[in-house]
Amino acid sequence: MSRRRSRGAATGSPAPGEVLTVRVESLVFGGAALAHLEDGRVVFVSQAAPGELVEATVDRTHADYIEAVAIKVLEPSPDRVEPPCPLFGECGGCQLQHMTYAAQLAAKEAVVREQIRRIGHLDDSVVQPIVGAADPWAYRNHVRFSTGKKWGDVGFISRRGRGLLKVDRCPIADPWVNATLPRLQGRGAGLHQIQVRHCAATESSLVQPQIAGLEAETGQKAYVEELGGRRFVVSASAFFQVNSAQAEQMVRLVGEALPARGELLVDAFAGVGTFAVIFADRFESVIAIEESHSAAKDALVNIEQTPNVDMRAGKVEDLLPLLERAPDAILLDPPRPGCMPQVLDAIGRFRPTVVVYVSCNPATLARDLRILVDSGYQVDRVTPLDMFPQTGHIECVARLSLADPAAP
Repeated sequence: MSRRRSRGAATGSPAPGEVLTVRVESLVFGGAALAHLEDGRVVFVSQAAPGELVEATVDRTHADYIEAVAIKVLEPSPDRVEPPCPLFGECGGCQLQHMTYAAQLAAKEAVVREQIRRIGHLDDSVVQPIVGAADPWAYRNHVRFSTGKKWGDVGFISRRGRGLLKVDRCPIADPWVNATLPRLQGRGAGLHQIQVRHCAATESSLVQPQIAGLEAETGQKAYVEELGGRRFVVSASAFFQVNSAQAEQMVRLVGEALPARGELLVDAFAGVGTFAVIFADRFESVIAIEESHSAAKDALVNIEQTPNVDMRAGKVEDLLPLLERAPDAILLDPPRPGCMPQVLDAIGRFRPTVVVYVSCNPATLARDLRILVDSGYQVDRVTPLDMFPQTGHIECVARLSLADPAAP
């Protein structure tokens, strides 16, 4: 039997299974809702919306915060809706299906503003309105399905990390992915995962690994994507944005932030060479840097269409400080942990006129923006972009310029 505790109770740490009654304050990065007990302890509540009074079951207790799941809404938000997916709450892929899309966007923009203020110690007036998706469903064109070793079922691991949830249809998946899913069911025995990727613009697809007896081609080593009017070879192990429509919006934002013309652009964390190829015609030369072996290998193929791009394989923190000359602009697109100190130090030393920072983590973006501002840059704007509707993930495109170009 679960125990219940009101907001005012403070008799030791709540145990897993205990029920708390809390008032939700806001959403935080990742999609959980923030609440506090009256003794000040932080509670992160999943499946709750800002402003709601909920009963929540404790999942885990940590030294400085509590994780809980809303089980009963006592005072619902006007932004609450019925999640269309029957697996919502059990599957960990989506965190926000219980909120209207307008409320999701408002909450994500608020997260970025809070991180810019609290971590970056910057004025949040630099944050622009979030760029939402025209269609917040059926967008994800790359899905990794987990498999059942005994019966070969295909689906997702439970949010709690225990057991496989068989999936017949995923509402955020690309229609081609959902059409392929039934043919995969029962064929996952002995496999760890099945990866499905598809590009509607090129009608190219990839299903990995090779699956015997499936009435479709499988085991492809690569497929072809299209972005910004260019085509890119993408290996099975290489990263590419999963939302084609929003990726085009990202290209637009980056293009608006970069100089119209210049001598040298450095595309750091270049992946398969996407930005380097798309914006190569603006610069006399482009240096693309990528650590991943598979992505760098793809980039060598993709830059054949742009002979002024020089591909360099290795860690950005190792190669950027060794550049022979200072670039006009640097484009950063780091992984979730953000930029290593050596990268930011090199930027401060080279003093490119413009820095464009594409981020998948507002917290590390805010941290790195603060460092760049302290080294002589000003933040012109930060534009949140909803690359992953229905989830707690947030992308941003930031533009920085030298505060005093004449300074040494």
